[in-house]
Amino acid sequence: MESFISIAVILVVGLLVASILLQVKGAGGGLFGGGEAQFRTRRGVEKTLFQITIGLGILFVILAIINLWYS
Repeated sequence: MESFISIAVILVVGLLVASILLQVKGAGGGLFGGGEAQFRTRRGVEKTLFQITIGLGILFVILAIINLWYS
């Protein structure tokens, strides 16, 4: 059971990193700087990706707590 949870944590972390990196907007924006302060609503794929990122973050926290509990 412990190895299954560890593998699930690694998988969720990989997906979480990928979903965060996919949210980088424009050249020079997001992760790598860029001082554009533009506020707008998320729509379509961007909104779905944002919700997936939140879900993966919550799932990661839950799996990490379960992993600590079993070890």
